[in-house]
Amino acid sequence: MAARRALGDELRRLRGERRGAEVAALLGWSESKLSRIETARTGINEADLERLARLYACTQGEQSRLGELARRGRVRVWWAPYRSSVAEPYDEYVAFEAEAVGMCEWEAQVVPGLLQTDEYAHAVIEVGAEVRDPEVAQRRIALRMARQSVLTRDPSPRLCVVIDEAVLYREVGGRAVLRRQLQRLLDASQRPGVELLVLPFSAGSHAALTEAFVIFEFAGHQRPPVVHSEDLIGGQLRTKPAEVQIYRDAFADLRGRALDVAQTRELVARTGDGLR
Repeated sequence: MAARRALGDELRRLRGERRGAEVAALLGWSESKLSRIETARTGINEADLERLARLYACTQGEQSRLGELARRGRVRVWWAPYRSSVAEPYDEYVAFEAEAVGMCEWEAQVVPGLLQTDEYAHAVIEVGAEVRDPEVAQRRIALRMARQSVLTRDPSPRLCVVIDEAVLYREVGGRAVLRRQLQRLLDASQRPGVELLVLPFSAGSHAALTEAFVIFEFAGHQRPPVVHSEDLIGGQLRTKPAEVQIYRDAFADLRGRALDVAQTRELVARTGDGLR
């Protein structure tokens, strides 16, 4: 999905000031077909891509890049069996997560999905307003657990997580579930490339009071950073450099106010012991 989105972005750039209706008419397409390709809602076959490239007078280098993005967009992704249980924006989120070389995540309410136990994930997912079917909930839990394999790949992405101190006390699933979840956090904090930080209550107000978010970083010039901000209906992706920078600054503020790694581990361990 990430490759398909990058292809759509590139095709919109190449179209420039030309109206979508004009381009579609020249190709004998409907305007909705061009729109679906540019917004990554559908892929594009080789013949159609070649016609677009000719119309846009693409260089050989541009054609090669477009072709590579299109091929990657047609590859069946590992999470395809779970797609029926999640909304399209979440599908895109998983794609970014799979390709990222670095992630910076802020969460004020619950443990981030990559660090959740299955029973904690179940307690989070089953209260989702849009989840009514138990089978859908189970597929979402399975997908969340499968996503965690990204932390064991070689090379693994850099993951910096800042969680609010409240997360350590919110008894999601009950005291026993929370106690085991805190142990998982301690174990995860020992992994290479994982940095876990707690923002203490004493930090007071900060630059990210209103929403949780993740900043995805990608290798080289593959694509610019992307921000996913969370809300009740699935979240929003932000790609404009000025907007991404706002989130970078907010995360820097959170990181600067948080306890350091050693202090975080001590607090998590002490809180977990208090639940026994």
